[in-house]
Parts: sequence; C-alpha cells; structure tokens
Amino acid sequence: MRTTDGQRGPEIWIRGPVATPDPVPMPYASTATPRRFSWVATHGGAGSSTLATVYGGHDCGREWPGPGAPPSVLLVARTHAAGLESVLRTVDVFRCGEAPRGLDLDAVVLVADAPGRLPRPLVQRVRMIESVIDVYRVPWVTDWRLGDLGGSPPRETAALSRLTSRG
Repeated sequence: MRTTDGQRGPEIWIRGPVATPDPVPMPYASTATPRRFSWVATHGGAGSSTLATVYGGHDCGREWPGPGAPPSVLLVARTHAAGLESVLRTVDVFRCGEAPRGLDLDAVVLVADAPGRLPRPLVQRVRMIESVIDVYRVPWVTDWRLGDLGGSPPRETAALSRLTSRG
C-alpha cells in the first residue's frame, strides 16, 4: 500500500493485521534430574572429598571415575603453584585425548590454599587456565579446615552451587 506521498507504508498495511498465535501447550512436565559430577583431584590435598561432601557428587580422589560413577568431571586443585601446574597437566591430558573414553571435562574448581589474595604470578596462572576452560573458585573456609562441612556453601560459590544443583 502506498501513502499519499507515494512512499510505502508500514508493513502491517501491506500484510494486514497479524493474528496472535495460540499459546503452545507443554506436552508434559519436565523430568530432568540434576546433573551429577565426579570430583577428580589433580594432586593430593586438593579438596575433592570436601567438595563432594558440600556440593554433592562422587569423590574419585586422584583416580579417574570408574564404572557407575558420573562421567562428567570437575577437576580440583589448590591455588598454590604446584596445584595450578597439576591442573594444567590434567587439562592437557583431556586436550590430547589421553583421558579414559567417555569422560567429559566440564570445569576446573580451584580451592584457595590460604586466606587472602593470590600473589600476581599465581593470578596469571589462573587466568591462563580460565582462557581454556571454565573455572570456579572456592575461597578459604576456616570451618571446613576445622571439619565443619555443614551449613551453606560460601556465597562466593553461587555459580558452582548452581552447576552442581546445590543452590
């Protein structure tokens, strides 16, 4: 349709009014279950047992998930130099296809090795890891050190809680 000045009018005048679509009914309720993870420590003392207790999932310790364990892997390391190096080596195992078949590396979980900020060289290593895979950070939790794993996870770990369906 043309307006009085010869210009085309809005498309609604060309096609006519558009009917409102009927709402699409949901065929059935969602039956999705929370995803389960296997926590794999990249070095001794990484904290995989604590994380499995607090967030749920299967603690594999320093072993690969076995039959019956969830194939979705969360690698765990402390934020000290040796821990960050060990997680880089383990990520490389997945990158090179050397991890056991059927495992899916979902993310890395870095657990603070001490209260306070990381020194700059360690921050740079963390950024390197973050450039290749999702990283979740867990702060220093004094209660966990004392053996109290009850209560809510730290608020700084809200994204990890959502991932593991704990939050």
